[in-house]
Amino acid sequence: MGSTIKIALLVLISCSLSFCASKQDNQMKFPQEIVAAYYQKTNSVEGQVPNGIDFYIEFNIPLQEGIILDKVYFKNQEAKLEKEDKYTFKAHFNQFPASYDLVLDSDPLKEYGNKAHSITQPKFELQSTEAVLEYSKNDKTFFYKIKAIKERPMIPNPSGIKPKK
Repeated sequence: MGSTIKIALLVLISCSLSFCASKQDNQMKFPQEIVAAYYQKTNSVEGQVPNGIDFYIEFNIPLQEGIILDKVYFKNQEAKLEKEDKYTFKAHFNQFPASYDLVLDSDPLKEYGNKAHSITQPKFELQSTEAVLEYSKNDKTFFYKIKAIKERPMIPNPSGIKPKK
C-alpha cells in the first residue's frame, strides 16, 4: 500500500511540474504569407550619423483577424512592431544606445554616481540575415524565424523635414 501511494504521489507531482512553465511555440510556417522582410538604416535629422535601423514586414493581404504582431528580434536587439498601413509593419532599432554623462575624476568619491554598463544575452541565436517574429494568435504566443532578410538602401532623412540652418 505504501508503494502505491508513493507512485501516485510521484505521478501527481510530475504532472503538475510539467504544466508549470509556459512553453514557447516555434512555428515552422507563419499563418499568412510574408511578401517581404527587409531593413533600412536611417540617418539622424542632421543626416550625419546613422542612428538606427527600421525593420519592415510586408504582407500581400491584410493581417488575419486574431493575429497580433508583438515584437521582432533582430541583430541582438528586440523592438515592438507598429502598424504602418494594413499591409506593412515596422520596428525601429536604435543603433547607438542613449548616452549619459560619466564623471571621471581623480577623486573616486566624485565618480560614485556612475552607472555600470549592463550586458544582456540575446534571447535567440541568430545569423545577421535572420530575425524572429513574436506574435499572438488566439491569446497564445508563437515565434517564427524569418530568414534571408535583405538590406535596402539607407534613408537619408526619414521624416522628410529638412533641418533649419
